[in-house]
Amino acid sequence: MKKENDYKQSEVSRMKVAYETGHLTRRSFLQGLMATGLTFATATAVITGSRDVRAMTPKKGGRLIASGSMHGPSDTMDPALYLGAMDYIRGRSYLNNLLQFRDDLSLKPDLAEEWDISADGLEWTFKLRKDVQWHDGSNLVAEDVIYSMNRHLGEDAVSKVTALVDYITEWKKVDSHTVKAVLAAPNVDLGAVLSTFHFKIIKNDAENIPGYFNLPIGTGPFIPVEFIPGVRSVGKRNDNYFRGDVWLDEIELFAITDPIARVNAVVSGDIHLAADIDAKAIRQVEESDGVEVWSQPAATWTGICCMLDRYPGNNPDFVWAMKHMAERGRSVRSILKGHATIGNDHPIGAAYGADHCEALPQREQDLDKAKFHLKKSGITEAEIEAAPTASGIMDFCLLQQANANKIGLNLKIKRVPTDGYWTTGWQQKPLNVTGWNMRPTANIMFSISMKGDAPWNDTYWKNDRFDQLLVEARGVTDAGLREEMYCEMEKLAMDGTGVVVPWYANYIDARATSVKGLTEVPLGMFGGQEWPDQVWLDT
Repeated sequence: MKKENDYKQSEVSRMKVAYETGHLTRRSFLQGLMATGLTFATATAVITGSRDVRAMTPKKGGRLIASGSMHGPSDTMDPALYLGAMDYIRGRSYLNNLLQFRDDLSLKPDLAEEWDISADGLEWTFKLRKDVQWHDGSNLVAEDVIYSMNRHLGEDAVSKVTALVDYITEWKKVDSHTVKAVLAAPNVDLGAVLSTFHFKIIKNDAENIPGYFNLPIGTGPFIPVEFIPGVRSVGKRNDNYFRGDVWLDEIELFAITDPIARVNAVVSGDIHLAADIDAKAIRQVEESDGVEVWSQPAATWTGICCMLDRYPGNNPDFVWAMKHMAERGRSVRSILKGHATIGNDHPIGAAYGADHCEALPQREQDLDKAKFHLKKSGITEAEIEAAPTASGIMDFCLLQQANANKIGLNLKIKRVPTDGYWTTGWQQKPLNVTGWNMRPTANIMFSISMKGDAPWNDTYWKNDRFDQLLVEARGVTDAGLREEMYCEMEKLAMDGTGVVVPWYANYIDARATSVKGLTEVPLGMFGGQEWPDQVWLDT
């Protein structure tokens, strides 16, 4: 056994050297690693940690074309109103945050070059860079930041994510390039919160600048020249970008909503990046020249939502029947081909580290319990209105339908297009489906998806104890106490919400091998979309 392990290690080392010196392609390296017995996830980690010398000399020029999986008339350039992944990548292309995520979810400066936290945690001070100009040539100043942040505060705020900053009482100007956030209670996650998608900085008084949210004046690496909601956006290089060279000439962003057409587009070379690849298409991508599967370990989650404010979800026994009949392990194996971990009816998977409650028992399929609760509910028929909002969700609905038949429930599935689903299906129909990006911390994830007053609370679940714990945990640094609080929250969500969560999935995308400089941030498709100012094409 020792000789065999030594041989495998030597083979891995040999291939690593060949890859780093340009004598082995990424695909061949991956295939070779897996041939030694490494899993796909482990092999990918080895590659990610390797130094590819061919990717170290960026080239200028070219138009990168990226396709998401969903878009529609609700597409927006207003950061406070962002709703989907295509909004998020446009935001990073044209605008900036105060802080930005690294691949390991630590924070680095973006528009703020320094930040400081008071000893009591109630004041966060941000010192802005002085070399940042807007696309119109004017300078970034404190008033821009204060205006942007105030759009998330108060009962009349336009923002969709007010729950993330409802403990901030005020943003103050210290000087022309320094601002301060004053908190009613400490939140150790505030830096991460302000690095997320919706907290982009826009120009002061943007709402009164004609056409601003069609072609926003930003600070980002690209200047928007075209935006048609539900169609596409195009940006050209900002030659005055504060971080220096932007390598691409242009970036084009749109969505191909049909999953087969999306895969065919990246395989044929029509696009460079394709989001949300169906697991059934992984082999097609792997066997095609010039493209590769991009599987980023994360805790994205999807599920079936039973709206708790209306029939049939307002019947707790019906919801329990839906949860008990789910085959989560089989779903991970057969639907996502192992590119996920097993879900547990709450959003906090193992990728959240210490805030994931390992002690929480795994909910297993129990058809006897499901049948008991269904009979008690008196419900014999229901319909899910579903769109392919995430890879595998339609197959999971079909699996639920098959199990429903076993317990006497006629569960119908009405498949609808993804275009506009977030405004016409999700939260609107009694049974619908959802899909979520991972967030940088468990508190952020819970705050926007399950806090009682959060606009994006999937099933309108409200639990006072949960909300109390969620707020209190924001200031807790003691590891033991924090673990207790998050375990209790996850148990409350697992049993109380109307969401059936089958898995915590990787981001499964496809990319042309000519695309270099991408990030590996596990917070969204395409490596968290933190790369527009560093990506380049090796053509």
